[in-house]
Amino acid sequence: MTPPEPRHREPHWARRFDDELVGLDPEDPEARAFAQHLDRMQRDRPSFTVEGYLDGVKDFAESANRAQGGRYWAAVLVVVLLLVGVVWVVGNALVFVLGTWS
Repeated sequence: MTPPEPRHREPHWARRFDDELVGLDPEDPEARAFAQHLDRMQRDRPSFTVEGYLDGVKDFAESANRAQGGRYWAAVLVVVLLLVGVVWVVGNALVFVLGTWS
């Protein structure tokens, strides 16, 4: 009889958080969530670049997906207002272009 194959285990947290997470159970979902929170807060990414802005949008989308209740609806409202603004600007640009071209 062969021993069962080890399952792929998800990393609990980076070693750099050992001091902050002393005494917490690595299997506890709340401890994992806290470690993920620390990782997001201490992530160093380029600012004022396209990649930095896209990372910011990704972080916003992930946090909106984790949000519940009023925070979720506030995030939805922000996205809807941004989309309305984009549609308004594009519409005005089209009117300007078509008006000057004619």
